[in-house]
Amino acid sequence: MTARAPAARLRADACPGALQTHAAADGALARVRVPGGLLTGGQLQALAAAARDLGDGALELTSRGNVQLRGLADGAEAELGDRLATAALLPSPTHERVRNVLASALTGRAGGHVDVRPWVRALDAAICADPTLAVLPGRYLATLDDGRRDVAGLGGDVGLLALSPAEVALTLAGVDSGLRTTPEGAVALALAATRAFLDERAAQGGTAWRLAELDDGVAAVTMTLSSSGRHRGQVPSPRRVEPLPSLLGEASGPLLVGTSGQRDGRVALVGVVPLGRLTAEQAELLARLADEVQLTPWRSVVVPDLTEDAVDDAAVALHRTGMVFDADSLWTRVTACAGRPGCAKSLADVRADAARAVADGALPAGGARQHWAGCERRCGRPRGEVVDVVATETGYLIGGA
Repeated sequence: MTARAPAARLRADACPGALQTHAAADGALARVRVPGGLLTGGQLQALAAAARDLGDGALELTSRGNVQLRGLADGAEAELGDRLATAALLPSPTHERVRNVLASALTGRAGGHVDVRPWVRALDAAICADPTLAVLPGRYLATLDDGRRDVAGLGGDVGLLALSPAEVALTLAGVDSGLRTTPEGAVALALAATRAFLDERAAQGGTAWRLAELDDGVAAVTMTLSSSGRHRGQVPSPRRVEPLPSLLGEASGPLLVGTSGQRDGRVALVGVVPLGRLTAEQAELLARLADEVQLTPWRSVVVPDLTEDAVDDAAVALHRTGMVFDADSLWTRVTACAGRPGCAKSLADVRADAARAVADGALPAGGARQHWAGCERRCGRPRGEVVDVVATETGYLIGGA
């Protein structure tokens, strides 16, 4: 667990939030945190209305299961904040940028050892209730994995991984800390780890954005948890698990595409949103189809709790709007940054170019999983094995060639 830290950050983390927006070429950009990717139908409708009334008419899905609104006019933050608060999407203005929580898709409905949705709600509420955690960097990430290992390998600073219905492992910076707890004690341990990360970050100068950037950060946090508070005396387990790489992190894209049977006999429908751009109309349709949906880190949407006789109609209706339910579709292999005209640094309209390549069946690199980027920053690049398709002044650089 010993690792040297990279060079110290020279600037503070400036991740956008719902109230602290980013000035983009096409207007302000707001990022709304959606812990666990879980949205009620009413919240989806509120986001769709905000995108239509205040932004460019669409919602962008991020690799952390969050939502972005683009094209906001100057001063729109106040009205957006009011709308989000009314929809229970802004429980704490002081903590809104640090509510980054990934949860296993389909948790509590199919697969996994435990239902982590209660963990999502409890962890989010506890973070928002602690004033000291408001200073967490906006890049902080918690991963709550029910045992299927779909999010445990996605680089969370603090993570919970169910090993069985009775045992949960704490992961730190994507590495098994060796510390174990019960499902009932899992959130308390994750909170203790989060506070220990913040303390160690402060001790090392307070500039790091992620736990992995600290000098021996994983070892320091593990030692703190093993020797203090309710976790005093815990001895790291000699039976370590390897959450990295995730069982799905190296796959060709989303967790699942199509249908999945639930343990209650109903069916979940999972659709890919091409390039992660969900129109207001699509969001409103999703809100009519389900009381709750889940956004995934693979820019797909889970529509759960459908009866078997309703699945086909739902899939047809969503497919007509552009959502993808074919696991062999080229859209399951392509992601892209905003590109032109939204980003002033971009050298190409990468979304249009990627869409053209998909339509023509002419993806580069033999159709391998790929990320199109408008510049060398490669914003939005997913984890795992991905071929970079990077715009330059003379064309696209593909995989370094």
